[in-house]
Amino acid sequence: MSFYGYPRPDGSVGVRNYVGIISTVSCANDMALWLSQQIKGTAPFLHPAGCGQVQSDLDIVTTTLTSIGQNANLAGVLLVSLGCEGVNVDRIEEGIARTGKPVKRITGLKAGTVAAYNEGLLLAQKMVQEASKIKREKFDDSHLVIGVKCGGSDTTSGLASNPATGAACDIVVEKGGTCIFGETTEFLGAEHILAKRAVNKNVADRIYMIVDRLEKRVIASGGDMRGGNPSAGNIAGGLTTIEEKSLGAISKGGTKPIQGVYEYGERVKGKGLFIIDSPGREPDFLTALAAGGAQIALFSTGLGVPQGFPFIPVIKITGNPVTFKRLPDHIDMLVKLDVDKGSWIQAEGQRIYHEILAVASGKQTKAEILGYGIFPGMCTRGPII
Repeated sequence: MSFYGYPRPDGSVGVRNYVGIISTVSCANDMALWLSQQIKGTAPFLHPAGCGQVQSDLDIVTTTLTSIGQNANLAGVLLVSLGCEGVNVDRIEEGIARTGKPVKRITGLKAGTVAAYNEGLLLAQKMVQEASKIKREKFDDSHLVIGVKCGGSDTTSGLASNPATGAACDIVVEKGGTCIFGETTEFLGAEHILAKRAVNKNVADRIYMIVDRLEKRVIASGGDMRGGNPSAGNIAGGLTTIEEKSLGAISKGGTKPIQGVYEYGERVKGKGLFIIDSPGREPDFLTALAAGGAQIALFSTGLGVPQGFPFIPVIKITGNPVTFKRLPDHIDMLVKLDVDKGSWIQAEGQRIYHEILAVASGKQTKAEILGYGIFPGMCTRGPII
């Protein structure tokens, strides 16, 4: 099957055609937001990082912003810099430019906020006009890059929406496409199951390593995730332990071999199923998916969640009919649990897959229509200094 997307110079395909207005540091968020509000056809990327951080975190932010700008849903990028940030703005600009898309930069402290804003208006307007000349073309399924997330989980998540979402991922991979999942916090107690699906020992060792690294960070902070569940919402939804949650959570990634494990902020390269080491918190993980190259995110939920993303359509899927009825403004699809029908998971996976193709070709998700998700997160590990 196929979808209609936007061709990019590096061979990737966008399902949206925005000009990204990317803040390089939290202090430049205001100007990036103002520009995106004024110029139609743009999408902002705002975040709370980029300065006053240890070097290892500044490296993560630099890598993440570069990967965000490389996402195929962006036809071009305007970087909004303050001029004194800790991230390497030259490296970000050069990395995005390697995709062949146009990249421009304005600097607030160089010319002053008002002058930089006025310059940005003209640059963004011109870039949007150029982007509008790009027309949708027909592409086969192998060009799909799909991110997978779950959150606000309840007992229906592991029984219905997660496995159905996983079945859709299996179809994408079978068609030659790419699927990305993560949320390392939700591997705990089930990491050995994922490791068995690794394509080689190196990938299996990486799975164990990211789980062990996470646990050590949590313990160093005085916490312990094993045997309990850190989320009050999950407990209210009927989940009792992190292990129980993990067994349901990993099913959203389907059943295919795991080809590799990436660090937070890195762009995924290759076809098949991949893991990105990442937290479970929605805004931070959706950023990881966008940086990984996902054009669309599938978001499985039991209790319901509102999150979207500035330039990636997020398809909300639930297996809870009460949630579907209660949140018609947020939930896109209801997975129908039918234990009497042996192939119901595959059938629902097919239905989700057809929704992916429709959204890839231009159908808007509920979060897009609402404009929900304009403030994504950014995951770093060290102190603010």
